[in-house]
Amino acid sequence: MSSPIRLALAAFIGLLALPAFAQSPTLTIYTYDDFAAEWGPAPGLKAGFEATCGCTLNFVGVDSSIGALRRAQLEGDSTKADIILGLDTSIAEEARQTGLFADHGVDTSALSVPGDWQAADFVPFDYSYFAFVYNKETLPNPPTSFEELIAADKDLKIALQDPRSSTPGLGLVLWIKAAYGDRAPEIWKGLAPHILTVAKSWSDAYALLLSGEADMALSYTTSPAYHMIAEDDDRYLAAPFSEGYYLQVEIAGILKSSKNRDLARDFLAYLITPEAQGIIPTTNWVYPVAELPDGLPAAFDTLIKPEPVLLLDDKLVDEKSNEWIAEMFEAIQ
Repeated sequence: MSSPIRLALAAFIGLLALPAFAQSPTLTIYTYDDFAAEWGPAPGLKAGFEATCGCTLNFVGVDSSIGALRRAQLEGDSTKADIILGLDTSIAEEARQTGLFADHGVDTSALSVPGDWQAADFVPFDYSYFAFVYNKETLPNPPTSFEELIAADKDLKIALQDPRSSTPGLGLVLWIKAAYGDRAPEIWKGLAPHILTVAKSWSDAYALLLSGEADMALSYTTSPAYHMIAEDDDRYLAAPFSEGYYLQVEIAGILKSSKNRDLARDFLAYLITPEAQGIIPTTNWVYPVAELPDGLPAAFDTLIKPEPVLLLDDKLVDEKSNEWIAEMFEAIQ
């Protein structure tokens, strides 16, 4: 055997003896656009988790969390998503009924969630309360209930979100139903003259408030903290509504089709650590579910303290939400 052939054969045998190169796994998370944005929680969570996981964390932003769920449903077992993040308690039962989600196996017993919301298939990671946000300089005397809003001058306009595509939009349907029960169609009919638009997403509706086209926009009791901290602007406030405030708890779940279930579980466990939770208040502008060693920024102490807190049962919402959404659209047309 010639020398060049012997050398080539030896090199080939040596390659066979080497362990196979193992690529680091990629964990893919479907979420809503604002969460995945450069100003949202995703970049900080990505840096924190990747520092220890030996993996790549890939956030895929979709127009809404409902949209993220619908995308995973359409893709079925072929989806690249390992986790859906940003669903909330209003859609939890519907998501559960898809059969897409596995039990997470994460200990959530130490979390502080209003109503002590826990589930085997979803991990709660933040919360807030729906509210109408307004500019105190352009609206110095905002309505303080749905009935005051109905009675206000018809020039007062509000921006809402579509409950079929937006969790805040669905949250308003549930808020009115929880507060008024069978009177909900009457409340919606009274609100109709004040509705500037029913936008597809939260960001579309909130932009109308910021531009001055809407006097109030459906958002969160915690939204003013963003303006105070990020913009040093105290003009935007949440209107104090006497009916109370509807709770939104955001949740994340692991898909059964995931090939990285252990890694997905590790991420959900990381998501509720003080390190990860410390990222949430000043990027997603909501409350964390874990106690933070240094507490919340001082601006959060100035926010409305929701009372009473309203929340409908997950199964009732799943059973009735389509009926209540249809009831809304019929009333406002």
